[in-house]
Amino acid sequence: MFQTGRNINKKSYKRGDFLSAFLFLSPTLVIFTTFILFPVFFSFYLSFHSWNMFSGATTFIGLENYTRMFQSSEFWQVLGNTAVYTIGTIPINMALSLWVAHILNKKLVGRKFLRTAFFAPVIISPVAAAVIWRWMYDPNFGLINYSISFLGIDAVNWLNEPTAAMFALIIMGVWKTFGINMVLFSAGLQGIPDNYFEAAELDGAGKWAKFWHITIPMLAPTTFFILIMSMISSFQVFDIVYVLTSGGPMGSTKVLVFYVYEYAFKFFEMGYASAISYFLFAVLFVLTMAQVKYLKSKVYGAA
Repeated sequence: MFQTGRNINKKSYKRGDFLSAFLFLSPTLVIFTTFILFPVFFSFYLSFHSWNMFSGATTFIGLENYTRMFQSSEFWQVLGNTAVYTIGTIPINMALSLWVAHILNKKLVGRKFLRTAFFAPVIISPVAAAVIWRWMYDPNFGLINYSISFLGIDAVNWLNEPTAAMFALIIMGVWKTFGINMVLFSAGLQGIPDNYFEAAELDGAGKWAKFWHITIPMLAPTTFFILIMSMISSFQVFDIVYVLTSGGPMGSTKVLVFYVYEYAFKFFEMGYASAISYFLFAVLFVLTMAQVKYLKSKVYGAA
């Protein structure tokens, strides 16, 4: 009898714990279900339908949204623009942030201030930052044209010329995310034991040899993480495009997320916008898995 009562108490105690845990987690579960889980499944459902968000009329059309997407020349232009922005920002960003992190890892006067200054753009609202850069890119009164005028370079209409507009986005994209990558690389550099460099110096290794044969391999896990996160972030860029160029001129800066926004909230074609969203998800998933499979074997020696 005593043992049976003990088991009952344990069961009721476990049930009480479960109920308490559920009550504490319920606000988060409600928010997660309402704003994340439900939209994910509903958008997948919509990608196979034509849905009028005002009347609520829904018509099943199968794969027509996906077929329309792949047959659209505008879609392929947008995908190309996204690839150009990604390829333009990631290498420059990673190389520059690693170089600055390497310099600031040494004992320099004002090192903490410089780190804070470089990190500041990360915490600035993307919209506020884009408004500032829009003024800086102004062809008549902008700070950038004023600065390059001292080099004898004519004023550039940064946001109204197709090539210049994409270049302007890349510059701001690098500036906006440079700080977080610098901090991550700094943390990685500080985790490299000094005795590796001391041993290399005893063997007669120079600065470049130490950087290439010690720093780069030891930073591989950090580089691996930054590369994947930068790629995902670049494919999802929207706010700076919306504020600076609105996808122009002539669609030269229209990227995938802005393309989704247009069809969802300007043309109200939610089904087509959902299909594009799931294509973006598929691209990011495949690219991320490919990087993980390839880089994991290089970084960690895993199969």
